[in-house]
Amino acid sequence: MAIKTELHCHNSFSNFHVGDEEPPYDCNISIRDQLERSCDLGLDAIFVTNHNTLDGYRELLEYKNDHAKFKNIDVFPAEEITTDTGAHVLAYGLHESIPAGFSLDEIIDEVSKQGGVSSAPHPFSLIDALRENAKKCDMVETFNSNNVDVLSNARATQFALDNNMIQVAGSDSHVLSTLGRCVNVIDSENNLDDILHAMKHGKLKISQTGYALQNETLDHLKYKINNSKEYLIDYISEHYPNAKWLLALLLRIYDSNQNSHMWPLFYNISLYMMKRISQKINFENKDPSFMKERNLGTMFKMAF
Repeated sequence: MAIKTELHCHNSFSNFHVGDEEPPYDCNISIRDQLERSCDLGLDAIFVTNHNTLDGYRELLEYKNDHAKFKNIDVFPAEEITTDTGAHVLAYGLHESIPAGFSLDEIIDEVSKQGGVSSAPHPFSLIDALRENAKKCDMVETFNSNNVDVLSNARATQFALDNNMIQVAGSDSHVLSTLGRCVNVIDSENNLDDILHAMKHGKLKISQTGYALQNETLDHLKYKINNSKEYLIDYISEHYPNAKWLLALLLRIYDSNQNSHMWPLFYNISLYMMKRISQKINFENKDPSFMKERNLGTMFKMAF
């Protein structure tokens, strides 16, 4: 049996779980809308991978069971967990949440104890990435829709081939239109035990991929900024004291006209910089640690 599956998506229950170094508001997708779109796309199953929590899984399952129109969609538990280094790990089939802050080895051990499957999401993105440690996971996400620099996905694909790892794709959906952008087909019966067994043994294939569009990325950023302004002001003061005036000015300009043509221009400039940095990190072996420090000066030097 071929199960069309979304393996990496978020909903509103991800809010306030992302971590202290990220804005508290992560996603505005409701349970109803998530199920509606999954149904419209003809998906057979979804794993909702909220950050550092299983919150929302039972509510999603209850809502699905109360509405006959969703009877053909199965919902399974999963979580995107932040390690002690800030990197992310996906865990499928959990029955108890794994808190953020443990080491990668500790998380993988706990996933195994729960009979789950681990995967390395966006393993060569510029932040939140396991990089070489991705080989410790059961699977590796070789295509992530939000890796719009493209090079991060190319590096992940080469890594998976070099290490003979099971490859999957993830929409990493934070806005409704990107749900189902990436689809994996699993050769399994549509129940959790069979799906997890199939994952562990590589009985799945990537059937569809696609990148998040500029307007989708900007919509997600707008949601985060509009709901997290106090956090952003405090974060700028703490981490970017020398550039506080500039970043505060940009926030005021943004408030005055959120739909300005300036923001797509900023997006394109940022994307250019991201590609330059990704090239140096992923294919010229530059140390990526400066990205975690989020030092704007170093980022500009690396980009130009």
